[in-house]
Amino acid sequence: MAELTPMMKQYLEMKDRNPDSILFFRLGDFYEMFFDDAKLVSKELDLTLTTRDRNKPPEERTPMCGVPYHSCESYIARLIAKGYKVAICEQTEDPALAKGLVDRDIIRIISPGTVISASMLEEGKNNFLSAIYADEAGVGLCLCDISTGEVFATSFSAGPEALDHLENELGRFHPTEAVLSQGAWALEGLTDFLKERLSCMCQHWEKGFALENARELVNKQFTAGLETLPVGDTAAVQATGGMLRYLYDTQKTDLGHIAAFSYYTTGQFMELDLTARQTLELTETLRGKEKKGSLLWVMDKTKTPMGHRLIRGWMERPLLSPVQIARRQQAVGDLVEDIITREELTLTLREVTDLERLIGRVVYGTAGGRDLTALATGLGKLPRIRQLLEPCSSALLQSLAGQLDDLPELRELLQRALVDEPPFSVREGKFIREGYSEEVDRLRNVMDHGADMLADLEARTKEQTGIKNMKVGYNKVFGYYIEVAKSQTNLVPEGWVRKQTTVNSERYISQELKDLEHTILSAQDKVVALEYQLFCELKDTVCRHVTQVQKSAAAVAQVDVLNSFASVAAAGNYCMPQVDNSAVLNIVEGRHPVVEKMLKDSLFVPNDTHMDDGDDMCAIITGPNMAGKSTYMRQVALITLMAQMGSFVPAKSAHIGVVDRVFTRIGASDDLSAGQSTFMVEMTEVAQLLKNATRRSLLILDEIGRGTSTYDGMAIARSVLEYCADKRRLGCKTLFATHYHELTVLEGEIPGVKNYNIAAKKRKDQVIFLRKIVRGGADQSYGIEVAQLAGVPDRVIKRAREILKDLEAGGVERPVVSVQEDSGQVSLGDLGGETVLKKLRMTDVNILSPIEALNLLNELKQDLN
Repeated sequence: MAELTPMMKQYLEMKDRNPDSILFFRLGDFYEMFFDDAKLVSKELDLTLTTRDRNKPPEERTPMCGVPYHSCESYIARLIAKGYKVAICEQTEDPALAKGLVDRDIIRIISPGTVISASMLEEGKNNFLSAIYADEAGVGLCLCDISTGEVFATSFSAGPEALDHLENELGRFHPTEAVLSQGAWALEGLTDFLKERLSCMCQHWEKGFALENARELVNKQFTAGLETLPVGDTAAVQATGGMLRYLYDTQKTDLGHIAAFSYYTTGQFMELDLTARQTLELTETLRGKEKKGSLLWVMDKTKTPMGHRLIRGWMERPLLSPVQIARRQQAVGDLVEDIITREELTLTLREVTDLERLIGRVVYGTAGGRDLTALATGLGKLPRIRQLLEPCSSALLQSLAGQLDDLPELRELLQRALVDEPPFSVREGKFIREGYSEEVDRLRNVMDHGADMLADLEARTKEQTGIKNMKVGYNKVFGYYIEVAKSQTNLVPEGWVRKQTTVNSERYISQELKDLEHTILSAQDKVVALEYQLFCELKDTVCRHVTQVQKSAAAVAQVDVLNSFASVAAAGNYCMPQVDNSAVLNIVEGRHPVVEKMLKDSLFVPNDTHMDDGDDMCAIITGPNMAGKSTYMRQVALITLMAQMGSFVPAKSAHIGVVDRVFTRIGASDDLSAGQSTFMVEMTEVAQLLKNATRRSLLILDEIGRGTSTYDGMAIARSVLEYCADKRRLGCKTLFATHYHELTVLEGEIPGVKNYNIAAKKRKDQVIFLRKIVRGGADQSYGIEVAQLAGVPDRVIKRAREILKDLEAGGVERPVVSVQEDSGQVSLGDLGGETVLKKLRMTDVNILSPIEALNLLNELKQDLN
């Protein structure tokens, strides 16, 4: 240290205080990095690595690299995206006034969960920081989007299910960064889940979690919403305290926009685990991770950034209260029926700016002139939205209209103070509108008309002194001067001071010219400083209205989402479902919202669904591969979820009894990183859903037991189905797709189980999928025909048919399932009668032509003979 310069000592002191962050150290117009940070950044950002010590041997040189401070955001964004934290070290005093080394300090630490800049954020998606506290009594979770000021908190009682509930909530909000207390850090599998499943940065953090400290921080920060927090819920308070302390320590600025606290219980919303979200493809497709092809792609017709974020939140948190669902449905219904209001709202909402994040940046201190102008523009659209909502009868729309405060005085102030298109930086001036400030106008006049003022002074001086050939000039050394020929120096007034002698003239300066010189040369600096001062005053004024702006932004977001629901419903011919607390799940002519929209050259075939907690509790669905079993089951789950969002649904009619959870077991793949095979992944998912499902849950089970031997798989599948159908154990609504056709005998053995199949029609060696679900079981999967459609070589197909024929003739031992005599079905050993029964079960008489019916009768006769 003794050999280092004072500046390098200052750098190392800052780095020692922030060892886990890359230090951006301000030197003039650049942020510089040194030593290991320089090596790391030069590699990650492909920057040139240089040094300040070119006169030293290579091994003694200090590595360094840098980026321009005015374009640093793009570089910081790339580092944040790679999972790094960046500490910004700025000059805290004017270098021109500093005596010796300029004072510097860390003004902010930027991490994935504390990003505020618009260029680093996805407009239609929240960016959550999470804080997790855990002890022997329970687990607390707090989530905050610093860009919008939203805060959510909840907690879970200690128990074996606490970690499952915690992971489900984390999957719902998908935070980009998590700070964990000691107890949370020790929870088995939590950090792996955050890092591997959510790509979330994790760090061990202990400050602020102590109960008394946390209570003090929570009461100090929040001005609304604390009444929703249960008195005895200390875990949620401690999680919130840890989050606030982390924000205070890293952001080092005003967080006044984080003012409203929102506590919720998991019983308010349908709980969805990460597997269900992924397999149902709610916000992105399973394979391509794209929005197109997801439910969000179909339903998101929102026009504002706030609406984009809110519809995603509503989709991941469907309601459980029929009353709240009905409020949304009525609002959607009003807009569906009034096409003029709906279209006018759509046009107006397009022009509303991102009020949530704009006010956040203003309070945070990073807003520019363009942000204030955009804020005024967005507020200016609210009166029209309020006017459009006034005729609506919906209580929700009326309530939202009353929450739209366009703050006319603030809006008028901003429009009067700022030009229409302010420059990017507020440090360069030219953003205050003419007429707002007399002093700004005067200084600008000086800058714009300095030459005229000098010419005027020159003319007046000639007249006053009688020096006809004098002139006013300027050079960089002496500044402004009055040049007089030596022959006329006797006319120079007594108060003039000589500045320079030339060959033919003398140069002087008068007090009036000196004053004018100071005015002209200092006008630029003065006007820039004055405009910045006025801008700060405007920001302070805006900050006093943060609560009203946030309330209006939240109302606009809800109007936008409800209008989006209405637009989708009207375009797709959706119906308003009846939603209540019954156990009924009745859908007439239901359609898959995504598949229906993706089809180009064919119509979607609708299907009915009827389930309850009695005779129609579990549906065994059999039928060919590729016939649409998975599509049908997903369709039922999505319609249920849409109904509980408050949306209309793609069906002719629907009666939905509220579902507390939707579980899915659809498809599986190896999880090699965890050392798990396909079958192990499948059984893990089955274990989770059987452990956490309740009688009010909806289970979507596809091909249970297919990853192991036939006997083992069939035994597991039957046992799982029996467990789901048994009211003494679980007894919940279950859609069970399988190729184990032997399981169809359960319809007569277990109460509540019914058989359904996806109809198909076979012509010679070709199969036609009819996409229609009908009563009864199927005992053919048409796997060979599907393989042929997929392009499997003919030789392989031919051999497969030979093997299948041998199996059906009993050439290879097959599992035998006993059947009760009164079930109306023959055993698998009765091959003569079984052939006829198979064909009869597979035949839909409604679609047979006369000639096809005669041919079928002839085939049946030959089979019996």
